[in-house]
Amino acid sequence: MGNDRRISQIILMKKNKEQGFATRAIHCGQEPDPMTGAVTVPIYPTSTYVQQGIGQNKGYEYARVSNPTRTRLETNLAALEGGVAAPVFASGMAAINAVVSLLKSGDHVVCGNDLYGGTPRLFNNVMTGFGLEFTYIDTSEAQNVERAIRKNTRMVYVETPTNPLMRLSDLATISQICRQKKVSLVVDNTFMSPYFQQPLALGADMVVHSTTKFLNGHSDGLGGVVVCAKQEDADKLAFLQKAAGAILSPFECWLVLRGVKTLAARMEIHDRSGRIVADFLSKHKKVKAVFYPGLPDHPQHALARRQMSGFGAMITFETGSLKNANKMLKKVRVCSLGESLGGVETLISHPATMTHAGLGVKDRKAIGITDGLVRISVGIEDVDDILDDLDQALNVI
Repeated sequence: MGNDRRISQIILMKKNKEQGFATRAIHCGQEPDPMTGAVTVPIYPTSTYVQQGIGQNKGYEYARVSNPTRTRLETNLAALEGGVAAPVFASGMAAINAVVSLLKSGDHVVCGNDLYGGTPRLFNNVMTGFGLEFTYIDTSEAQNVERAIRKNTRMVYVETPTNPLMRLSDLATISQICRQKKVSLVVDNTFMSPYFQQPLALGADMVVHSTTKFLNGHSDGLGGVVVCAKQEDADKLAFLQKAAGAILSPFECWLVLRGVKTLAARMEIHDRSGRIVADFLSKHKKVKAVFYPGLPDHPQHALARRQMSGFGAMITFETGSLKNANKMLKKVRVCSLGESLGGVETLISHPATMTHAGLGVKDRKAIGITDGLVRISVGIEDVDDILDDLDQALNVI
């Protein structure tokens, strides 16, 4: 990263440091274009940059290394999570791959056992081939983390809430354990977004997001980001961007910048409707169980209130069987059956055959993912329409 660009990012972040979240989302890294005054960050679809002489550039040399639209997005996301930098990647999985690529052969990672299915697929089927070791535990009990750490452990990797069972990890306690053991803590914060949860403020070293989800918010672009608390980690990840090349395109960066501007407003609606839908499902005669940290009977409701400023849009519920889930999912009309989350539309999915199909029956059963489990990402439609749709679909069971 050139000095001019680094200095520019630091100035922009300091300028916005004391502003509120919604203001930072709209303005940090999204200042009007200095050349034209355009209020929207331009898309720079260029592969290279003219240099003034040998070794003389304005921080940009080649688009795999850096791009002005990407710089703006990385500045914005770092400010929202309170990090020093936020390298962005071509997908959420590319971001996770970059994180574990910081490790070397023989290193050990302690992981949550209830992760998005693509994460253990990467760890077990790809990264073990490079000599990394992974242990999967229930991170909702912090003492499990401490017990699982070995002499060669270099990283603890958690989701909170987890996908799809909505289990929480006590980030303040786990980060304290990691500091004592000199182990990095990485948190996937996709479900909550930086609006409702700030893992770096609770002691995490790196925060991962699939920007595809709530940050983008419109189901129209793939991406990932790693927000770093330490410049050392950020520099290593920037080198991986350059060396491996799994970067986010200028257009995709622009889509996330567009989406982030409404993040605060969208998350408020997601949260308000999520609470209403969770309460409705918890009282519905055809629903066997509901997993949502905003419900008072969730076993970690107190931790959720302490650790997060909202409960979000992600809800998982039990229909009782694969047959029931299939009947219900065929009947939804407002809700869209699909394998993603975090969009303005309500997306509903079947973890056993979609996001966690690759785990296999035995591993799904071990962590509690049944064939009757359904996950819903509550959108920002009129909540009464969502409730009516779920009610008519559930009543066919």
